[in-house]
Amino acid sequence: MFIERWRSAVILSALFCVSTAGLSALEAGQVREYWIAADEVYWDFAPSFPINLMSGQEFSEDQRVFVEDGIGRIYKKALYRKYTPGWGELVPRPPEELHLAALGPIIRGEVGDTIVVHFKNNLADHPATIHPHGVFYSKSSEGAPYDDGTSGPDKADDNVQPGQTHTYEWQVPRRAGPGPGDPSSVCWPYHSHADEPADTNGGLIGVIIVTKRNKARPDATPLNVDREFVSLFNIYDENSSLFLDDNIAEFAPGADPDDEDFQESNLMHSINGLLWGNNAGYVMQKGERVRWYIVAMGTEVDLHTPHWHGVTLLHNGNRIDVTEILPAASKTLDLRADNPGEWMYHCHVNDHLLAGMMTKFTILDCEGGDDNDDE
Repeated sequence: MFIERWRSAVILSALFCVSTAGLSALEAGQVREYWIAADEVYWDFAPSFPINLMSGQEFSEDQRVFVEDGIGRIYKKALYRKYTPGWGELVPRPPEELHLAALGPIIRGEVGDTIVVHFKNNLADHPATIHPHGVFYSKSSEGAPYDDGTSGPDKADDNVQPGQTHTYEWQVPRRAGPGPGDPSSVCWPYHSHADEPADTNGGLIGVIIVTKRNKARPDATPLNVDREFVSLFNIYDENSSLFLDDNIAEFAPGADPDDEDFQESNLMHSINGLLWGNNAGYVMQKGERVRWYIVAMGTEVDLHTPHWHGVTLLHNGNRIDVTEILPAASKTLDLRADNPGEWMYHCHVNDHLLAGMMTKFTILDCEGGDDNDDE
């Protein structure tokens, strides 16, 4: 009897400590609502085919392995997309988010806010969820199925079935925002966790950007930044996607999924789901303060080393032009655009570079941004 009472007391104490510790730093903010769906789409990893936009030439035989052999360059995928309230109309991407490409919509919050995401699963045959990193959530808003001792409403978030909906609610306390050594905003990934490897390889990935309290505009973008870019460095393993069977049936009937050459052709070494310079929107003006949020996903081959040509950036007070990123990690770096031109931006891992994990960014030769240097 004593042991059972002791266990109950420990459990209750732990629950109380977790809840109060997490919320003690929560300042009064606003509620930011999002209507997001998981949609089935056909995604083109290299819409410029047969031209490689990095070289300006036709794809070589080795490069065609990833854009022509096997299934090819177009795959059925699942992407997060933003809608008007009630999932009424698909919201077109604004120009400043054009560079996101295959990524889900940016979810934003200022420290003190509450983020409410109304999620609908529009996939035909697969459950899906939204699991956030960094923010504060209860068991009913975790979005991950495992034996966690919960039941009933606390399990409804775990596997949102096709055609069903779920509302996730996340708080944004100080521990979800920038720390003492961080800039005024930081980035966290969100992704589906019903079958995490299959879901993320299928395309269900996005980012949450949290801005420091009193350092944000009304839309939660950071005050001391002129432009923001997000880059997901990821080898989409289409062999492990939700839609491998569908893609074989439609694009490569009769293909052997165990064939090594076929499997190699389905490894899409991409930045935001695009290969060999097909990214658009990485454009800024000279003088602008530009914030880059770098995210990765994947497995043991997904050690990435993003490299910016022609510029340097600040990360935690260090001056760099190359950084490193591992799966599900994120980094925030600041660039003062000072060198007009069209510049290469790529992963410096040789295998990834050769397979198309590269693009370009442009600094226009016209002055923009604030004259104050926050460095």
